[in-house]
Amino acid sequence: MIDQFKKIDVNGENEDPLYTYLKEQQGFKGFSGMKAKLLIPVVKSQDKDWKTSSNIKWNFTKFLVDKNGDVVDRFEPTVEPAKIDEIIAGLL
Repeated sequence: MIDQFKKIDVNGENEDPLYTYLKEQQGFKGFSGMKAKLLIPVVKSQDKDWKTSSNIKWNFTKFLVDKNGDVVDRFEPTVEPAKIDEIIAGLL
């Protein structure tokens, strides 16, 4: 039986294949807004290639997948939920 709620790695040599695929389809696009000022110094201290690597930088990174299974977009935790709502509505 597969434990679908177990903790998985999203970066590194043991990362789950789903996240390998998602990151290949939609790379890191940067942080934005006021939250970025707080998040960038923390991420920068942990990952020297943070600007160019597709790694998941922080909790709550989201990927939007359409009804055909295509990865449409990636949203970092600094993106306001209202922006994501607009894009989802456009896909419906």
